[in-house]
This record gives sequence, structure tokens and C-alpha cells, in this order.
Amino acid sequence: MYIGLDLGTSGLKGVLIDDAQGVLAEASAPLTVSRPHEGWSEQSPADWIAAAEAVMDALSSHGLSKVRAIGLSGQMHGATLLDAADEVLRPCILWNDTRSHEEAAELDGDPMFRRVTGNIVFPGFTAPKLVWVKRHEPRIWEKVARVLLPKDYLRLWLTGEHVAEMSDAAGTSWLDTGKRDWSDDCLSATGLMRDHMPRLVEGSEVSGKLRDALSSRWGLPKDVVIAGGGGDNAASGVGVGVVKAGDAFVSLGTSGVLFAANDGYQPAPETAVHTFCHALPNTWHQMGVILAATDALNWYAGLVGDSAANLTGALGDLKAPSKTLFLPYLGGERTPLNDAAIRGAFLGLEHATDRAAATRAVLEGVTFAIRDSRDALAATGTRIDRLLAVGGGSRSDYWLKAIATALDIPVHLPVAGDFGGAFGAARLALMAATGAGAEIATLPPIARTVDPDRALTGAFDAGHARYRAAQSAIRGLK
Repeated sequence: MYIGLDLGTSGLKGVLIDDAQGVLAEASAPLTVSRPHEGWSEQSPADWIAAAEAVMDALSSHGLSKVRAIGLSGQMHGATLLDAADEVLRPCILWNDTRSHEEAAELDGDPMFRRVTGNIVFPGFTAPKLVWVKRHEPRIWEKVARVLLPKDYLRLWLTGEHVAEMSDAAGTSWLDTGKRDWSDDCLSATGLMRDHMPRLVEGSEVSGKLRDALSSRWGLPKDVVIAGGGGDNAASGVGVGVVKAGDAFVSLGTSGVLFAANDGYQPAPETAVHTFCHALPNTWHQMGVILAATDALNWYAGLVGDSAANLTGALGDLKAPSKTLFLPYLGGERTPLNDAAIRGAFLGLEHATDRAAATRAVLEGVTFAIRDSRDALAATGTRIDRLLAVGGGSRSDYWLKAIATALDIPVHLPVAGDFGGAFGAARLALMAATGAGAEIATLPPIARTVDPDRALTGAFDAGHARYRAAQSAIRGLK
């Protein structure tokens, strides 16, 4: 048996799988976010431990005597600050905390960071958070002995070891993403040294062994190893089998992610594409990230007083985009704009714009934003030969048809099941324990495939061109 633990923002999930990768049990525990000031987002690491204990307690009811390894996945970018005795110095500053936007802009103004890390220094990344602490909480800063990412604090509790892995480390602005090693220059530029960082392993490697006290508590063998694991999207890539060049998935969740695996390092930070190490050796991945996918649809559903399922279920067959456009920038946009101030808009409203037409415009707007990410990835040389769809939005047939047509590629829908971060972490645990590699990260069975509507390809091309023109027109309106 193998366990995967995924430390999310709203909860911690665990899965137990057997050596055939069949899911034997699942458990979860909720987490809350503290927002003491505008733009702040924090969690107490003690709450992560309590959630992990609850999940492991639940899984242990199934009997864990055959477990050989545990893998970890988690929310990226969080700054967990420890003193020399490994005591937590302050609540963890999370990925969606924007207090360090000025510090991020300053770091990004140094060309070294993009050159070494392959990415823009975004406010959510870890390095600018530490610069903020240095400026605003000097007494805390003076005591910082180690900086850990959220899932790696769980690892410290499980093993007593300070260890990170490549995919999560790539989101700190301290990693030389091509060399897969900490950058002494980037660390120095933020007042830190390599001694402040955990040691690095690959996601499929052993990072340590489970402490005896925890083995005894849950009835696990004494030699259980902890895999390196992965950041949430990289672990999800392993879970859904997107681990080699040409394979990609689109995630239609609250936000939208277009994730593509690469067998080489090909950064292009000017596109606002994330270029990170994958959770497997000698593999990288790129992500285009849009901030509102189902979030935009749910916002619109609330506006018109109906459910998203009712609105999309009534649309029927795919239609050509109308004159009505929707730009889904409800809280700014990441790829390719890197613009926190831009806001959304309906344009081209006319008498013919009824509720169905406006619903189609919302789905098309998110679809065109995903196409922007596809184009940004393509500009770096990344190809997409096979695209899977996951997330709640993939339940809409109309949306899947629009995406297939706008991107001009078939969209494959996996059978029902959870192929997310916890499952990917369990797969990484299996790799660490057995020496297996990417070959076990197979694609899930496909329930069906949605093909592009070739008769509407030209219309969607024209709709995307109008979308881009509208995008340019509203930039600068604050």
C-alpha cells in the first residue's frame, strides 16, 4: 500500500492505494484561511498537522500494516518560517497573499531573477514574502533559521528532516530551474543563504523515513519512506499521467490551468507562463494560469439568479461566437497579461443578447483566455498533442466543445475518479519505494473524446481575434 497526502488551501486530503494503483480509501480534513488585513492570506502550520493527524487516523481504520511509502503534495509558494529549534515564528504567508507586491516588482526588476529562475517574480512567490518580513517584521527576520514550503513542513513533522523537491522549489524565485539547484545569487539578493534552505531531492526519490512514534501510532511498518512529492499542479500532472512532452491537461476549476509536460527546459518569462521543474527527474512543465474559470461562470450564475449547471445545460449544440464578448478578468489576470489591475467586461451587448447568449459569451471568454495560454506555451516551443480535461467545469459538454474547437484539438475526458494531487503523491510514493519511474504514471481510462467542430473553427478564430482586440482596448481602464 501507498499513501498520498495533499495539503490544499481549503483542506488536506489523503488517499490509500494498492500496488495496482487502485484506490482503497480516502479521507479529508478542512482548513481555514486567516485574512487579518486586506491582501493578507495566512494559515497556522499547527492546523496542517492537526488535519494530517485526522486524515491519517481515518485512513488507519483500513489497516496500514502493508504501507511502504507516503508521498506529499501541496499548495505552493507559502513561506513557513522556523527558528533554530524548528519552532514556527509566525503564521505561514500563503500563495494568494499579495502584501509583497512591491517587493516582487523590485526583485523582478533585477534581470538575474528571470534569467536564473525562468519566471517572473510574482507577488505570490516565496522570495518577495521574505523581503517583506525583513522590512516589516525585523524581529521575526532575525530569528529565521529555515524557510519551508507548506508540504515540506508536514515532511519535517513526519521525518524530522528539512527537505524540499524540485517542482515546489521552482515556485520560490530561489531555484535555478534549469540546473535544479538553489541559486546562491538569488538567495543572497534576498538576504538569505543556502543554509536557510532545505536540501533538495527529486519528487520520486526518498526524502526520509517515517518517525517511529508515528509508525506506532497508526500501525505502519518501521521502514516506511517519505517520497519527495510535488507541488499541487505537478503532483496532479503525475496523477493524471501528464508526464512527457506532448501531453497536457486543462483544469477548469475556480481558476483555470493549462499544464503541459516538457522533456527539456525552455523558459519564456515574458509570456507570464510558469516554467517549473516537474516532479520527475529530467522533466519540466509549463503552466498558463487564468484566475477565473468556473469562478467567472459562478459569478454570472449568481448575477442572473440561476445555477451554472442549469445555464450551461440549456445551451444545446455549439454555436459560433456572437457579437457579445466577455472578458473574465474579475480579479486581474496571470497568463499572458501579468496584470493585477485589469478587470472584466461584457462588450458588444445588443438586443439579441439574451440569457443564453450571455452564458455562451462567458464560456467563450474563459475558453479564449485558455487559448491565450495555449498560444503563450506554443511561443516557447511547447507542443500539445493530447489534451485531457479535469475539474468541475469539464462537466459542461458545451464548454468542452468550445475548448476543442477554439484550440483545434480533441479533448479527452477521463472516467469518473480523482486523479488529483493526492493520487499523484501516492504514485510518487510508489516510485520512491520500488524504484519505478514515469512508466507507472499512466493516463487514466478515457470515458469519451470531444472533437473540434471543424465547421466552426474559423468562427472561433475570428471570435478570439475580437477577444484580443477587446483585451487591448480595456487595458489601462482601472
